[in-house]
Amino acid sequence: MMKMIISMCIFGSIGFFSEHTGLPSMELVFIRCICATLFLGICWAASGQYRREQWSKRELLQTIACGVFLVGNWVFLFKSFEWMSITIAISIYHLAPVIVVLVGSILFKEKLTVWSILSVGICFVGTVLVIGIEGGASMDELFTSGVVWAFMAAVFYAMTTLLGKGVVQLSGYAITIVQTSLGIVLLLPFVDMSSYGALTWSNWFAIVATGFIHTGFVYLLFFDSLRELPTRVISVLVFLDPAVAILLDTWITGFRPTGMQIGGIVLIFAGMACAMIKPKAKARLSYDGTQH
Repeated sequence: MMKMIISMCIFGSIGFFSEHTGLPSMELVFIRCICATLFLGICWAASGQYRREQWSKRELLQTIACGVFLVGNWVFLFKSFEWMSITIAISIYHLAPVIVVLVGSILFKEKLTVWSILSVGICFVGTVLVIGIEGGASMDELFTSGVVWAFMAAVFYAMTTLLGKGVVQLSGYAITIVQTSLGIVLLLPFVDMSSYGALTWSNWFAIVATGFIHTGFVYLLFFDSLRELPTRVISVLVFLDPAVAILLDTWITGFRPTGMQIGGIVLIFAGMACAMIKPKAKARLSYDGTQH
């Protein structure tokens, strides 16, 4: 539990650090992938886990597909930080669990519960309030507000989650190393190397932190804790991520949301909580007459 708590709290500070890197989203994700691949590669080799991996063509292709969505998720999330406050971006970004519920109901033919439908409605209203854009806004206004980037990050994160459900044989090390290595290859043609030339020491400190700490170290703690914790505990602890992000944005950067935006943020997280509620299974009698 402590590993999960630490990883979620560190995750929550990534927006604050990204603003101090001095890099555009594409260049930041590229160097983040390099740092994470190096860190996790060393840990993977030192632990000896690489010898015990069970590779299969299906899981490898599925992991690669997850990697494409994961890299896109990072790029869109950092892009949203460039255009809007961390608080608003993170609130929209954390619509991902609700998107997972909706898409999962279609892909896996899972029946939508009343709580699931209610959560979607609550989150929709909350998002409208958080965005705070007048009706009839043009696409230019939506893009420059950062709303589209934050929402795309949520969609890509949801797809990463859904595609990753079937990967059970590969370790967390192997999955993440494949994905971050893929990120290096995918982003290399689009990265402007001149962006790294005018960086200060403080910029490099923030860059190294997002790469080695927020990606490498945090993923190490995160994947290690996932195997030991029940889903209900994980569902609660993941709320630490946006909570820390919002606190840092308020206390350090001085962001002050409007009353309407505060109401929207509360509704989004209330909707997420509703999405996690599972209906109680109906009691049934076994052959010996006892209730289960």
